[in-house]
Amino acid sequence: MPTITLEGDANGAPHLDPSVYAKQFSGQYEHRTIGGGVGHNPPQEAPQAFAEAVMQVAGRR
Repeated sequence: MPTITLEGDANGAPHLDPSVYAKQFSGQYEHRTIGGGVGHNPPQEAPQAFAEAVMQVAGRR
């Protein structure tokens, strides 16, 4: 299953670098950091970027 993880550039929560957990995914994997002051709720704070990621994983983009 292809996977895209999303993170806002203003998340503020402590977390590991995405390269640390990338190997946990067996399929195609990509991490995206969404700029523009997006926090920890990309679907609400950056709906266009979120929708584009969903569409890409669904194979429609």
